[in-house]
Amino acid sequence: MCGIVGLYLKNPALEGALGRHLATMLIGMSERGPDSAGIAVYRAPVADGTLKLTLRAADGACDWAALRQAFARHFGEPVTLAVHANHALVTLAAAEELVRAFLSQHAPNAAIVGYGQSIEMYKDMGLPAEIVERFAFRSMGGSHAIGHTRMATESAVTTAHSHPFTAAADMCLVHNGSLSNHNRLRQWLRRKGQAFETDNDTEVAARYFAYRLGEGASLKEAMTAGLKDLDGFFTFAMATRDGFAVLRDGIACKPAVMAESDDWVAMASEYRSLAALPGVDGARVWEPEPEVVYSWSRGEAA
Repeated sequence: MCGIVGLYLKNPALEGALGRHLATMLIGMSERGPDSAGIAVYRAPVADGTLKLTLRAADGACDWAALRQAFARHFGEPVTLAVHANHALVTLAAAEELVRAFLSQHAPNAAIVGYGQSIEMYKDMGLPAEIVERFAFRSMGGSHAIGHTRMATESAVTTAHSHPFTAAADMCLVHNGSLSNHNRLRQWLRRKGQAFETDNDTEVAARYFAYRLGEGASLKEAMTAGLKDLDGFFTFAMATRDGFAVLRDGIACKPAVMAESDDWVAMASEYRSLAALPGVDGARVWEPEPEVVYSWSRGEAA
């Protein structure tokens, strides 16, 4: 079944409360996804030439202090590493592909969850309320975020299969639904140079959109292309460093509701996750139309 949420702040004065609102929205989707939950939040962008990445201890444990020292020896200072439960947020001056190669040789149990200049991504098994507390989501500020609660139906209950999925710097995707042509698309994307970490169909969608973005498509153009190439039923919410977008398939059998005020744009699988947002009583509330891309970016809506 699964539940998805997204919150995009148009008013910077609200950024300190982003995590608090997103936590409430995520918990509101508990009945739709009790197996695992995760969020991607965009905040505190680092300077050009610096990489921010979220790592997860794939086997539940990692010597984070030793890993920070290893990063410093290999890539040079400064290196920062902040532990969040079984995840760690790292910043260092290195390219993502070099860090990935280093980890595969020296710390294979530290999996990259998200990377870029702004994104932070945290996901784990457990009830949404437990995940909210585990990673202290309520204390996080930021400009926008998306989240997902999972009820596993087609793959195992593991953190690796939990959403969001990322496939490029500062982009991520959450999905409610199922793709019928993900195996064919997986083969096509591999020929295009994409590598896969799971057999989850949502990872295929994430890597498809990453490929389109890498070709130079805008967020809206990438999702529009997906209407032709992705077969199945879906509600997607995707975020990039500057943007947020929502798309439903042509049948639109998976529930979704959106709301927009002067201060924010929000979406969720059900209205209950929007009900506590500030000013929701005066917001425009609607059900997103099938095959229509709703997208926002810094300073403009489309």
